Amino acid sequence: MKITDIKSYPINIKGGGVQLVVKVETDSSLYGWGCSGLSGRELAVVGLIKHFRNLLIGRDPGQIGAIWQTLYRGQYFEGGRVFTAAISAIDIALHDIKGKALEVPVYELLGGKQRDFVECFASVRFTTRDELLEYSKICVKEGWTVLRLAPAEFESQEDKNRFEPRKSINKLSKWIVELRKEVGPDIVIGLDYHTRLNAAETYSFMKRMPEGTIDFLEEPIRDENPGAYQALRNMINVPFAIGEEFSSKWQFMPFLENDIAQYARIDVCNVGGITEAMKVASMAETHYVDLMPHNPLGPICTAASIHVAAACPNFSYLEEVNTPAQYMGTNAPDFYPVQPKLEGARYKVLDTPGLGVEFNEELAMAQEFKLVDIPRLYRNDGSLTNW
Repeated sequence: MKITDIKSYPINIKGGGVQLVVKVETDSSLYGWGCSGLSGRELAVVGLIKHFRNLLIGRDPGQIGAIWQTLYRGQYFEGGRVFTAAISAIDIALHDIKGKALEVPVYELLGGKQRDFVECFASVRFTTRDELLEYSKICVKEGWTVLRLAPAEFESQEDKNRFEPRKSINKLSKWIVELRKEVGPDIVIGLDYHTRLNAAETYSFMKRMPEGTIDFLEEPIRDENPGAYQALRNMINVPFAIGEEFSSKWQFMPFLENDIAQYARIDVCNVGGITEAMKVASMAETHYVDLMPHNPLGPICTAASIHVAAACPNFSYLEEVNTPAQYMGTNAPDFYPVQPKLEGARYKVLDTPGLGVEFNEELAMAQEFKLVDIPRLYRNDGSLTNW
């Protein structure tokens, strides 16, 4: 079997989201679906996939590891987020092909499943105190035991593109303490500050959190400097969830080797696909760190994450953005007639060959793609801050 073509489909989904789906075709009847996770830079990834296409036509799609090395190291300038986003999509598609060829689910290629279900946390996005309490209590009532808060309190003001860290800290610290009282001690609560703070502001925020209020803190500061995170780790006694932007095992390495991250927020569609995700999982296992995969993209990312989660021993929760309280529309059923189905707060690990996802290629070809850029936030003085 040989690779005959690689096709890219950037699509707009209802609700304003964007996904980049990649198809790897072969000279047999088999093909594979993959997905890139570099949101807001889809056309950059499409361009790189066109370069990769020339390298891959005629290659054996079963040589997944060798292909990964060719794509990552074969252009001298190794790595980078655009490169690994493209590699991720191709790598996932190759696993899909191989699973279909052998008539086994992808997790069987990874050593077999170690769990029957993949538990999820509810991503709770809110702009006001009332939304936080309402959405959280709906999820708890429906049986969700883990809430990951995704605050967007700045969107409740007249200028939605303004963000002042101290103002945010003042609001969120009060709201989250109240939430803990409302849902009780048995619910796991995490908070994603989305790199909007610096180290001093993060410390100040956590000093306002009574012990037991937050169970984990996700990416409060930017990740380029592991030393800054190490300093913050020494100041704060709450577990960190880090890694959704990481584009290789090498980026994870200092955070794992120095015990900075207590949860690995790996994104299978960004880190380098299933091949690289399993290596990160093994590295994390040696430090007793569980995976908590980043999963805001759609059914292909969900399916790939489920297979990785099924096959590795160190897994806690998979992110889920479509909950009983909020439907974000990322599962896009018009585009994905076959996809994983949420059962309560978890996904069942199925035995469907390959990934277990099908994509409506005709609908994608009929749609005119429109660029959607990532939002930008500014301080009151006009300077750029992190979104």
